[in-house]
Amino acid sequence: MGITGASGSIYGYTLVRALHQLGVETHVIATEMGEKVMQFECGIGMKELKEYATIHSNQNLFASIASGSYLTDGMVIVPCSMNTLGSIANGVGDTLLSRSASVILKEKRNFIIVPREAPFNLIHLRNMTRLAESGACIMPASPGFYHKPTEIWELANFMVARILDMLGIDHRLLERWGEKA
Repeated sequence: MGITGASGSIYGYTLVRALHQLGVETHVIATEMGEKVMQFECGIGMKELKEYATIHSNQNLFASIASGSYLTDGMVIVPCSMNTLGSIANGVGDTLLSRSASVILKEKRNFIIVPREAPFNLIHLRNMTRLAESGACIMPASPGFYHKPTEIWELANFMVARILDMLGIDHRLLERWGEKA
């Protein structure tokens, strides 16, 4: 899992906690700005995330997850900045985050990118198209409102539930459309 400097760290933090609660082994890579934005928006640092996941330095290209021989179910980058998205879309693998993403793409594993940007410019859209054509799922942080959320954590859970669904991970984060409580 990657966490970058885009706003929306609550989604990343909520996903890490949900994966931990579901018993899913999770590895986290945060960019320098990802760490700063998470601290600013959520008051959470990498020290706190160690409780839920294995944390990797973005500069450690020798980490296990930088190799295709290390088996994973997939990768999620949430939130994903346009800088990181552009680097991955253009094959730049100079950090552990971008290298791990490249590995996920070449191994044809689940790869979900959750951009939290608006509006998109043409370069953003072309980079997203390039990633989608390479097998990535582009899932903008656009929570629904049909479940009538009244608190911010309900919006975060909505997006995290969608991410877990795309990864094929069973959960009960929210009531599904048509289900009765």
